[in-house]
Amino acid sequence: MPPYCDEACPSGTANSTHTSQEDTGVDSGDSVLPEGNEDRRGDGSGEDSGRDPESQLADGEEYEELAKNDMGWRKIVRNFTPSWFTVNMGTGIVSILLFNLPYNGIWLYWISVGIFGLNTVLFTIFLTISILRYAIWPEIWHVMLQHPVQSLFVGTFPMGFSTVVSMIALVCSPAWGSWVQIVAWALWIVDSVISVICAVGFPFMLMASGRQSDLPSMTAAWLLPVISTIVAASTGAVVADYLPTPQLSLWTIIASYLLWGLGMLFSMIILAVYFERLALHKLPPKSVIVSTCIPIGPMGQGGFVILKLGVGARKFFPLNNTLDPAAGGVFYSVGFMIALMLWGFGFMWMLSAIISIAKCKRIPFTMGWWASIFPLGVYANCTILMAAEMPSQFFKVVSTILSLCVLILWIIVSAGTIREVITGKVFFAPCLSDLRVRRKKKSRIKAS
Repeated sequence: MPPYCDEACPSGTANSTHTSQEDTGVDSGDSVLPEGNEDRRGDGSGEDSGRDPESQLADGEEYEELAKNDMGWRKIVRNFTPSWFTVNMGTGIVSILLFNLPYNGIWLYWISVGIFGLNTVLFTIFLTISILRYAIWPEIWHVMLQHPVQSLFVGTFPMGFSTVVSMIALVCSPAWGSWVQIVAWALWIVDSVISVICAVGFPFMLMASGRQSDLPSMTAAWLLPVISTIVAASTGAVVADYLPTPQLSLWTIIASYLLWGLGMLFSMIILAVYFERLALHKLPPKSVIVSTCIPIGPMGQGGFVILKLGVGARKFFPLNNTLDPAAGGVFYSVGFMIALMLWGFGFMWMLSAIISIAKCKRIPFTMGWWASIFPLGVYANCTILMAAEMPSQFFKVVSTILSLCVLILWIIVSAGTIREVITGKVFFAPCLSDLRVRRKKKSRIKAS
């Protein structure tokens, strides 16, 4: 299986697995055979006949267990990977865009509120299923963390959660009062802690693992744990506007600057390596070409954060006598300059992604398509904020066009996802194959 297979499956879809297997000439049925039957494939030499009876019995029990877990709700829960939270990321950013659109109306506001409600329900369902998955099969947690790609998608959990917290601050705080502001602030703290753990912990796990990695096997998914701190910083910048005291807002802004610095600089390092991978080893295969949209994310979200924090610094620094009286204005001006540069850099990555995707005439639908919605969405959100701060009619028009494209893409991907959920093809976890290999080794050691 090529190194890109798992990147094609941010949610581990069966479709992308079949596509990658066809590219390498491997029978797609091989990947779904029970481990106990692997020795029966091939030349039909009857290798099982010489095996220990206890080992054969263990394989038979494993086959029954696999058959049981591959039916009904157990199949859904067992194959529910962390990358499902990319659905929350995509749905959440659509609600935020509709809320912030420069050409807005009351009907768009209520649509954004409705999508926010949908995203909250989806997040609750996904979180419940994830808890059930690791409670019923705790061994999957360890295997998933050791998987070279699936472990990276743990970062999508705090990012999906951030979109919910941001809309709580934007919609619920003005309507329900100060207690919701404190709730949003507390949720942001939880989200920030998880984001830092992902950004610091998972790259270290990647480096400390005994698995050898080469440059061609690198994917854009390496950015996901790191971007989570940038997304948490954006939520902090939004929440700071609604907190009851200026001092609380100030500390939230300072913490968000730290989160932005951690995620933004780390993302630049990874992007440099990723660009080298693209230059030396060409574009990813067609089945994972949508992943070229992921680098747009840190540019768009990073630009939004540094500009939004500058707006907050200009407002709350003087109220708290922080630094020089003019410091807030300096932070704002420097923030706008950095946001403008990141927007331009993000435009380059967006053009690169569009050209790369356009070269592929037919792209098979996978859950990996969700990975394109959030990066484009945060880039559009950065454009909206720049249009409001300049102000600029040009950026208003561009941000509206980008937001409309994100909305259309979200509708298309949502329809495709519903179809895949009905057929059941979408429930496939690549990391479970590692679990079967581990169990097989244990049974052989026990038999010997």
